[in-house]
Amino acid sequence: MKISVIIPTLNCEKTIGKLLKRLKYQTQKADEIIVVDSESNDKTVEIAEKEGAKVLRIRRKEFDHGKTRNLAVENAKGDIIVFLSQDALPYDKYLIQNIIKPLETGDIIAAYGRQIVDEKAKPTEFFARNFNYPKIEIIKSKEDIGKLGIKTFFFSNVCSAIKKEGFEQVGGFPSKIIMNEDMFIAAKFILSGYKIAYVPDAKVIHYHNYTIWEQFKRNFDIGVFFADNNWILRYARAEDEGFKYFKEQLRFLWKEKKEWILYGILENIFRYAGYRLGLNHKYIPLSIKLFLSMNENYWLEEN
Repeated sequence: MKISVIIPTLNCEKTIGKLLKRLKYQTQKADEIIVVDSESNDKTVEIAEKEGAKVLRIRRKEFDHGKTRNLAVENAKGDIIVFLSQDALPYDKYLIQNIIKPLETGDIIAAYGRQIVDEKAKPTEFFARNFNYPKIEIIKSKEDIGKLGIKTFFFSNVCSAIKKEGFEQVGGFPSKIIMNEDMFIAAKFILSGYKIAYVPDAKVIHYHNYTIWEQFKRNFDIGVFFADNNWILRYARAEDEGFKYFKEQLRFLWKEKKEWILYGILENIFRYAGYRLGLNHKYIPLSIKLFLSMNENYWLEEN
């Protein structure tokens, strides 16, 4: 069994060296590390090559969350593909060992790990990571849709492992997608009868202290994803999970950080507004979508 680690990069000289060094000290070594770089203008490529990674170069305007990862998989020799974000730092030396372990079971085709924060994270971000990445292991299948709703398809390429054979069977990621390529393929897996494992012992330090406006833009793009892939919403409503998130976040802030309650309310208003606009993006002029979205390349390539 061979393991390929894939890391898309752009101007991450501050984190890529740390990430690659931590991968070297894993108890389960990767057979290769593939960095797909989108014309970084810092020392990202230089550092990656120095640390022994295989570097694929693409033009920045060609980057797509699905197509770019597909390209890397096509160039990978591993039977198992481990995806990591450029700013996801392994918490310990057992990350790869733990993330691939569930794949020893025949009907489990993919696994994703737990994202944790450090002391620099906002209270709202601390809550978000604990809400989405609890300490309890979960094995998800088609039978869980009624109970878990949209969360059945929740999956994150920040830290994940997928059997290459299964990846190819479902056609990989879509070649053009604004974001949530991970949820897209997870839904394909689940609906095809496979299972997905959430592995809390496979931990990475990863979070974003987004501003309220950045949260709006991110959720605009999430709305675009669901508008363009509304077949997923036939199985579960995203809003249900959103309202649950809002209620539990308020409960957490009331108990732990009362001074952040107003911020939490405003953040959720902006998140929901962005999401609803994204769902209706087909009625919005391109110039405004460029302003509302985090992913400019998606719109420029489309047009």
